[in-house]
Formats: sequence, C-alpha cells, structure tokens
Amino acid sequence: MMAKHKMSRKLRENLIGYSFIGIWIIGFLVFMVYPLLNSIIYSLSQVQILGTGGIKITFHGFKNFRDIFQIEQGFNYLEALYAFIKEMIMQVPIILVFSVLIAMLLNQPIKGRGIFRSIFFLPVIIASGPVINELISQGAGGTSLLERYGFISLINNNLAPRFAEPVVGIFSKIVIIFWFSGVQILIFLAGLQKMDKQVYEAAEIDGAGAWETFWKITLPSLANLVFVNTIYTIVLLATFSENEVIKNIRANMFDIKTGYGMASAMAWVYFLIVMTFIGVVTLVLLPRQKQRGGY
Repeated sequence: MMAKHKMSRKLRENLIGYSFIGIWIIGFLVFMVYPLLNSIIYSLSQVQILGTGGIKITFHGFKNFRDIFQIEQGFNYLEALYAFIKEMIMQVPIILVFSVLIAMLLNQPIKGRGIFRSIFFLPVIIASGPVINELISQGAGGTSLLERYGFISLINNNLAPRFAEPVVGIFSKIVIIFWFSGVQILIFLAGLQKMDKQVYEAAEIDGAGAWETFWKITLPSLANLVFVNTIYTIVLLATFSENEVIKNIRANMFDIKTGYGMASAMAWVYFLIVMTFIGVVTLVLLPRQKQRGGY
C-alpha cells in the first residue's frame, strides 16, 4: 500500500512537471519539428504552388541537390556560400578578440562602467537587417576612412588578390563586425568578474607582468567561454537575415523555375556546412577544455 502511494505521488509530480513544459513541447513540435520535416520532403521533391491555393509535391530524390552544382541558379548560391565561408573564417576571430579586449576594459574600476556596458550592448537590442544595410549604404562600414589614408591601397598593392579581397572585405565592414560583439562582451565580462583576485595578486608578487598575466591566467580562465562564444558567433553570423546566402535562398524560394524544392535543398546544404564548422570547432576546442577541467 505504501509503495502504491509512493508511485502515485511520483506520477503526480511528473505530470505537474510535464504540465509546465507541455506548452513548450507543443510549440516545438508544431513550429520546429513539423516545418523541419516538411523542408526535408520539399528538398527531395518538385514543389508547385497551385492557383487553387494547394501544393503539388512530386518526389524526385536528390535532383535538387545535384542541380545546385549544375544549373545556373546554383552559381550565385555557390558564390554567396563561398564568400560567406571566407568571411566567417576571418570575422569570428576578430569578433572574439575585440570582445575579450572590450570586456577587459569594462572590467576595470572606472567611473560610469554601467553606462559603457549599456553602450556596447545597445547594438544587440536595435540591430536589424535594414538598420545594418542602411549603415553600409551610407558608408558607415569603415572603408571610407581607411581609403582616405591609403590603407586599402596598401593592402591591395602588397597582397595577392585572393588574400587582399577578403581582408578589404573585413575592413569594409569593421563597424558592422563590432556591432555583433555585444553578447560576447557580456559573456567574457561575466567570466572576468568571477576570477579570484588573489591569483592576480600572487602573480604580481612573483613578478609577473600584465602581458604574462594575460596569457598565463586570464586567457586560460576564459577558455571555456571562448568555446561558447565561438559557437554563438558562428550561429549569429549564419542566421543573420541579411546574409547573402539566406537572401539567395529566399530569392529562389519565390522563383517560378526553382521554387520551394530548390530553396529547401539550398537551405539544407547551408545547414550542413554550418554544422560542419561547429563540429570542427568542437573537435578542436572541446578536448582542450576537458584537459583544463572544464565542461
């Protein structure tokens, strides 16, 4: 009788718990899992939007995936994909380095720290595709000032075109890159505030300078957060609404010749590439975190 009472109580507690997350589970199934399964079906089919409001789906296997690399519609997509990969490889380290530096500055005992933290986080609140596009169109990206002092010409004259182009592209969007650093700055700042000041005092007594302290204490202590921020930055750049790859997928989605089938196949190729990058970062950084005792 006692066991039956305990089982019923446990079941009742489980039901209460599931009732709290039940709305989220339903929303996840309806708004995430169902569209995801639909996109897989569309990517393997020819999808036609009928005038009556219905959808005609004709299954034809991996034809859409093959056509991405064969037909003309795939060329612009592949070019955008290649450009995105190059930009991401260069932008992610810049964003992380900038975030660490700003976080260390904001962690100093200066007056008005709260105001400065709000200023650096403000772009996260107001940033959107149209806002950033307007900044770039008005020359706020950063290239105009660099061109005035001949810095862009210096890069073009001293680097091969295949290296100069991505470097110039980074500097042309330098302000925009910094615009995406708000969350990373807060994460690094939280990590810096949790560090034991006695460790720094002991290092100072032993004669360690600021440079040695950074490389031997600060950076190793932030290693776990570097991994988190790297994954976050990749996802942030990959899901930005004004990303050229996403714009290309959206354009093909409403194209009569390609439609939802081709667009879904492009989206899945893009997803797999982004996940490959995340997997590589995980394989490179995660074992180091385990060696240090993190995660």
